[in-house]
Amino acid sequence: MSHAAPMLLHVFPSFAVGGAQVRFAALANRFGPRWRHSVLALDGNAACAERVAPDVPLRLLASPLEAGMGLARRLLRITRMLDALRPALLVTSNWGSVEWAMANLALPRLPHLHLEDGFGPEERQRQLPRRALVRSLFLRRSQIVLPSLTLERVAREQWHLPERRLRLIPNGIDLRHFHPRSAPLAIDVPGKGPLIGTAAALRPEKNIGRLLRAVALLHGRGAPARLLIVGDGPERPRLEGLAAELGIAGSTHFLGHMADPASAYLAMDLFCLSSDTEQMPFSLLEAMASGLAVCSTRVGDVSSMLPPESRLHVASLDDHSLAEALRPLVLDRQLRACLGSANRAKVERDYDQEAMFQAHAGVIEALLRA
Repeated sequence: MSHAAPMLLHVFPSFAVGGAQVRFAALANRFGPRWRHSVLALDGNAACAERVAPDVPLRLLASPLEAGMGLARRLLRITRMLDALRPALLVTSNWGSVEWAMANLALPRLPHLHLEDGFGPEERQRQLPRRALVRSLFLRRSQIVLPSLTLERVAREQWHLPERRLRLIPNGIDLRHFHPRSAPLAIDVPGKGPLIGTAAALRPEKNIGRLLRAVALLHGRGAPARLLIVGDGPERPRLEGLAAELGIAGSTHFLGHMADPASAYLAMDLFCLSSDTEQMPFSLLEAMASGLAVCSTRVGDVSSMLPPESRLHVASLDDHSLAEALRPLVLDRQLRACLGSANRAKVERDYDQEAMFQAHAGVIEALLRA
């Protein structure tokens, strides 16, 4: 590990595999030893470390916080750790790490980059006033990077953060790795109809239950389909039980976690995102880059991410709307092929990851110089 390289301290609520964590791993792999990375997962889950290449200088740190601590003690522990580490840059992620931004103001201040990628289920329908106030007070002097137009508008209009502190950097995808001509995963899911796939951490806000219910509705309406679910998480036992209850367990396969899901996308006939809340989901970009037709709930920037012909398959947040948006794709192979090609072309035009890498690197280097 080169001690000449600046050390960046990344604080994640969790370093499990998710959009923000996958983006960090891709960025770290792209620039290798340009920076040293210390990663702190507040929940102790560091599963995404497996996506970081061996030549990247990466150190995993234990959280200094303990359950039951009051705010004052937590801030004191954080302050002491920041003072001991003295990173060249503090990088925080989402609401769960905002206390580190608060503690940073008590020190001779470290340069601070805050990445906001979206909200948990508690903020799905509206911003919580206390959280909006905290963000407004404690992120005003930080650089904020946001991946979606929706989030940028929230930061400006509801958190009242200075516009000069906000930077919109859309997510990007590795177009060579996620490619329609790559080799598909060899998997046989029993049953009739095309294989609908999804890829998500199995958490409540991803609402995989909505997808299960929509597929069950399709079966009842003469449009049978099989289902492949890539990902793992605390919701899995409940979802497996729901699939059995709906009578589709035999045609539903829970694949579990995959460090690299590229081949799984190519085993799918179409992709569906059923979340209650997203901003600019990586899984949708991965599916589009893989040449898949996609169906999604109307969340975040999804509609603007898709080409116009694919927007007909963006549904409201209910089971019946999702089933109706899926139905034409399930019944028409030629439509799936046409939309898959359009989705790939849109990603090639607008979401190449190298542009994302260079934009993030530019923000980091500007903060290091400052």
